Amino acid sequence: MAEVIRYSDADLDEFKALIDEKIATSEKGLKHFQSQIDFSANDSGTTVNIMEEGSESLSREKIAQLAHRERKFIQQLKAALVRIHNKTYGVCRTTGKLIAKERLKIVPHTTLSIEAKNMQARD
Repeated sequence: MAEVIRYSDADLDEFKALIDEKIATSEKGLKHFQSQIDFSANDSGTTVNIMEEGSESLSREKIAQLAHRERKFIQQLKAALVRIHNKTYGVCRTTGKLIAKERLKIVPHTTLSIEAKNMQARD
């Protein structure tokens, strides 16, 4: 019997639904961060002491970092959707073996199996 080298269309549909849900959630989070950045930028005209200004600046930087991470996560999820469309989703880019379903459910944008990730960590 030949080894399975890709997930079934039904499995891919299941992963697509999971990824679509994560994208929707992440886009809401990104909008929230963006609105905080916009509000902070519009509110910068008020008179504050130097300590408060430094604290606000640090807060804006943190929010900007969170927004950047959210954007990157959305891009990774959209790349996973392309792999689903190409029917290459869930295949480890290092070993060529299927990535465990449990791993894909937790980290749906991954392109590495645990085996490959461990090999990468040893290098």
